[in-house]
Amino acid sequence: MSNLFESATIDGSQESTIEFPLFVQFPATQPPQPLQELINNFGLVKHAENGYFKETDRSPFVLKYGNDNTDEGQSDQASVMPTSTQEPEYKSERNFSTLIYYLLTPDAPVSKMIMNTSRNIHILQRGRGQYVLIYPDGKVKSFKVGFDYANGEVSQWVVPGGVWKASFLLTNEEFYNGLLISEVVVPGFEYADYKPFSGFEQLVELVGEEQAEVLKSLL
Repeated sequence: MSNLFESATIDGSQESTIEFPLFVQFPATQPPQPLQELINNFGLVKHAENGYFKETDRSPFVLKYGNDNTDEGQSDQASVMPTSTQEPEYKSERNFSTLIYYLLTPDAPVSKMIMNTSRNIHILQRGRGQYVLIYPDGKVKSFKVGFDYANGEVSQWVVPGGVWKASFLLTNEEFYNGLLISEVVVPGFEYADYKPFSGFEQLVELVGEEQAEVLKSLL
């Protein structure tokens, strides 16, 4: 696997079996009241991947990529997703970084499988969850996020651009079965750099039918 996809925070983390809590299969109709109050106080809104978020910072410094004169008919927001032999390629400007809050709740317990061009830095604030990554060669890596370091949980993890990622809640009474993180994207997030997963057939092609059956709840 190319070193473009290496991440010290993930590669050395403890591998976790993928077992979905009951509320992943049967989501609640609304967040618990304390999490709803947090959503209101932070001004979070629904995210396309599921969950709730708010962008809290966008660097005023700008990186410029490529030629400002794009070919006729091509969008200057186009980007090429990384592959195992190709570094990320951006067209047009990107802010140095962006920062968001991102929250999963029992009514939105899964963050659906997506890919970003940019490197994603995650910092745990409260709660527990589990991440599932799929690399271009079909390798699957899953690890738990939380503050129980003795049992292999991590509270910082960096997902390289070009890697598929999804996550789901784990049971935790201390934060009402929620998961709150901060996420820094470098270079800054733009929807042109974002790629949703196409569906179950693509999952089977990547990881095989048996593994795809296990992971289909993340689509």
